[in-house]
Amino acid sequence: MKRKDRLYLTVATCFGLGYSPYFPGTCGALLGVAIYLPIAYLIAGEPFQTLAIGGALVVWSVITVALGGWAEEFFHKKDSGIFVTDEVVGFLLTVLLWRGASDPLLIVAWAFPVTRIIDMIKVPPARRLEKLPRGWGVLADDLLGSLYAAALLYVLCLSFPSWFGGG
Repeated sequence: MKRKDRLYLTVATCFGLGYSPYFPGTCGALLGVAIYLPIAYLIAGEPFQTLAIGGALVVWSVITVALGGWAEEFFHKKDSGIFVTDEVVGFLLTVLLWRGASDPLLIVAWAFPVTRIIDMIKVPPARRLEKLPRGWGVLADDLLGSLYAAALLYVLCLSFPSWFGGG
């Protein structure tokens, strides 16, 4: 395998997390948690925290689109379950849009499973978005799922504030 392919494979699998035999997308999304938590704890105050999350979101979105075509050719499949950078993007967009709890661990405890469940069930029109060419289709369905996840979290937070550490 060429050096370039090894590098791309390492990034595309989120440093091997995509090789998990169980829920590789969910395992890949853990990299999003590993990116978010240091930002949440080390960058105090707004707008710097939001800018850092947004910056990480842009970087991983660009990586996903850039590697999308390579991944299709390498894995001989449109959206291989091993290619999981889009799951990182999905989690980061959810926490960018919704931080309805004051504790970052509580944010992760809600945002992570809600984002993953919505991504797995593919709320319409997510399946149609997957048909976009190369990395765009891989990315677009996760972005849509994150919009749904953030909206659902807002509704839950307003309806049951005690679940999120509120009154």
